[in-house]
Amino acid sequence: MTRWGMVINLAKCMRCHACVAACRIEHFLPLRVTWPRLIAVETDEGYKVDVSTYPVRCNQCKEAPCVDVCPTEASYKREDGIVAIDSNKCFGCRYCVIACPYQNRTYVSRKRDPGYFPGFSKTGFEKKGEKLYPHQRGTTEKCNFCMERIDAGLAKGLKPGIDREATPACVNTCQARALTFGDLDDPNSNVSRLIREKSGFVLHPEYGTDPSVFYIDYKLGGNDNKAPIEAQTGSHIQHLSSVYEPVKEKLAKRYE
Repeated sequence: MTRWGMVINLAKCMRCHACVAACRIEHFLPLRVTWPRLIAVETDEGYKVDVSTYPVRCNQCKEAPCVDVCPTEASYKREDGIVAIDSNKCFGCRYCVIACPYQNRTYVSRKRDPGYFPGFSKTGFEKKGEKLYPHQRGTTEKCNFCMERIDAGLAKGLKPGIDREATPACVNTCQARALTFGDLDDPNSNVSRLIREKSGFVLHPEYGTDPSVFYIDYKLGGNDNKAPIEAQTGSHIQHLSSVYEPVKEKLAKRYE
């Protein structure tokens, strides 16, 4: 058996939104529809407020409440653990949107999909998307781990998480290599090893949904600037840090 999953290294993540942009391009997402997101967390220590951000997307839950409540079976779970949506079966009741405890589903309405330039002709991006990856208003959508890439890659004998052509677009695009993809049922896979060695954790385990997205190397709710620098490997990250720090100091002095 195979169960695809993802590990997100919070110490390496630069909060650059490249994964968000990659997903938008890969799936030709409507203007106000975003599958992966960055969530801000604010913690109050009594005298000081810390703000941190962390990336989220559909958790591809093993015990998916969205699948349980769908009256038409438009939301379903594949044998490989991916929770998918058949837009042709969805009639927009939005039970799944309410049932998802992580708020990772979007109802595509006219407000969410007004067109990139309302009142003008559609862009080439939109026209191409209508042919390659059509979106239906009145249905719900979410991250699907780029299952089309996975299926096409497997058909060619490629290995998701190893071969780029068979790996989710967000993982391929991540500059800091904060995202890792692989088979959770394989104890020797890259994701299983990271979870085991780095004490991987999931969001809200109390919900009992058994997510397939894990986090490592940092705690949620801590200040982004306090992430251990030794975990941020790569000369490009060190370079970005050297550029960012002087700017941050100038801004701090300006608003003292």
